[in-house]
Amino acid sequence: MKVTFDIDCTPAEARAFFGLPDLTPVHDLYLERLKTTMTDGLNPADFERLTRAWMPGIADGFEQWQKMFMAAVPRPPQ
Repeated sequence: MKVTFDIDCTPAEARAFFGLPDLTPVHDLYLERLKTTMTDGLNPADFERLTRAWMPGIADGFEQWQKMFMAAVPRPPQ
């Protein structure tokens, strides 16, 4: 036997039914900050901070690659 239920509700109603929080204010704040960042631009410090937050280990990987390349570059005799 197979039973099927079709529930017609909005996403907000479904969240309320399952007891999930309404994250609309957080989403709006995030979008506002993203718009501000896009219009004002990023400076190098902001880019580094975002890179470290979003992709931990990537910045350290870049530093390791830089050290490896610098070690491979022959230095002029002194």
